Amino acid sequence: PRRGNTNSKLGIWLVGIMAALQYLGVGEILQPINALTNDIFRFLPRLLVALLILIAGWSLAKLARTLIVRGLKAARVQALTDKLDIDAFLKQGGMKRNAGELVGAFAYWVVMLLALLTTFNVLGLGVVTELLKRILLYLPNVVVAVIVLALGLYFARFMAEVVAGYGRNVGLTDADLFGRLTRYGILAFVVVIALDQLQIGQAILVPAFLILFG
Repeated sequence: PRRGNTNSKLGIWLVGIMAALQYLGVGEILQPINALTNDIFRFLPRLLVALLILIAGWSLAKLARTLIVRGLKAARVQALTDKLDIDAFLKQGGMKRNAGELVGAFAYWVVMLLALLTTFNVLGLGVVTELLKRILLYLPNVVVAVIVLALGLYFARFMAEVVAGYGRNVGLTDADLFGRLTRYGILAFVVVIALDQLQIGQAILVPAFLILFG
C-alpha cells in the first residue's frame, strides 16, 4: 500500500510539473525529450521482436549442427574422409575438428547469419544487413572451394599411387619420389583453383602458377 501511494504521489507530481512547465511556456524545451521518449517507445517493440528472432535462430542453428553431425556419423562419412585424408589434411592445418564437425559448424553459422540478417533488418540497421548479405553470397564460393579440395586430395593420392606403381614396374629406383612429386604438383594446382574460387590472390597466384607450370 505504501509503495502504491508513493507511485501515485510521484505520478501526480510529474503531471503537475509538466503542467507547470507548459503554463510557464517552456514546452519547446520539452519537445526534444518528448521526441526521444516517443522514439524509444517505438523502438522497444522492434527490439523485442529482434531478440526473439535471434534466440530462435540460435536454437535452430544449434539443432542444425547437432543433426548434421549425427547424420554424417550415422552415414559413416568418417570412413570416407579418412580414405581421402581430409581429416589428416585438416590436422596439418591446425584444425581440431574433423570434416563432419566442420560441416556442422558451417551449417550453424549459415543459420546464424540468416538470423542475424533478419534481426538487423528488423532493427533497421541497413549497413550491417548489407554486410551480412555479402557474407551469405560469398558462402557458396567456400562450399565449392572445399569440394574442389576434397576431390583434389583424392585425385592427387590416386595419381601418386599410379605413378609410383608404374615406376616400380618399369624398374625406376625413384618411383616413390616421382609419385610424391606428382601428388604435390596436383595439390598445388588444386590449391590454386580453390583460392581462385575464394577470390584470394587472383592477381598473383594464377599468373605465378602459369609461369611455373605453363
